[in-house]
Amino acid sequence: MRIGVLVKQVPATENVKIDEKTGTMIREGVDSELNPLDLHAVEEAVRLKERLGGDAEITVISMGPPQAQKAVKAAIAMGCDGGLLLSDRRFAGSDTLATARTLAAGVKQAGHFDLLLSGERATDGETGQVGPAVGEILNLPVLTFVSAVESFSDGYLTVQRAVEGGHERVQAPLPAMISVVKEINVPRLCTLGGKLRAKKTVIPVLGADDLPLPQEHLGLAGSPTKVVKVSYPQITRSGKKISAVDNPDGAVEAILSLLGARGAV
Repeated sequence: MRIGVLVKQVPATENVKIDEKTGTMIREGVDSELNPLDLHAVEEAVRLKERLGGDAEITVISMGPPQAQKAVKAAIAMGCDGGLLLSDRRFAGSDTLATARTLAAGVKQAGHFDLLLSGERATDGETGQVGPAVGEILNLPVLTFVSAVESFSDGYLTVQRAVEGGHERVQAPLPAMISVVKEINVPRLCTLGGKLRAKKTVIPVLGADDLPLPQEHLGLAGSPTKVVKVSYPQITRSGKKISAVDNPDGAVEAILSLLGARGAV
């Protein structure tokens, strides 16, 4: 069984900023890491491999700059077998649709997969669109918010989905695409052996010329959604300061008077 995991390298900070001129995320000078929510997809893939036995093989696929190899190798260190990086300057500025098109083309180049996994969303974009969009482009059944993978039987996959108020059990034919929620598992720590194996693993890199995609579908030019304006909220406060240092009783009276005037007491 061939399992593919879609991962993304994201800024290792909550203070994500957008370039006001280009409308794209500022990544230069910012440390990066494997998207934390993708760790759960990687962990689930490794658990499935352990459950299915030696015939299972896991390939990690990512799109990003050359340094995104770090994220691919982090997944390999957790137990995946190999990886593929899609990297080209022409991919820069991709929105979720352009990203999904590129990843789907990369998946096709990597060969047939019985199951694709992704995290629920990336922490830098928070859209949750790319994984399901890849499944749609590849014409696969898409199961989102998966909280448990129950079984494989007669070419079908049975999972539990987290829905409002509880869970539902869903079955779909293979091959399929699933996006998992963080409640599905607790990602393992990398072992020294895993890190050494990842360090030795060669990650193939495919560029725009290696994928059967028209140029107008790539990067910023192939992105129907664009940031047209960036603005940051200005927080201003003006108020009256009431000090209780010299006259505590007077301060209490002043506060009560203020609250009374506003109908709060």
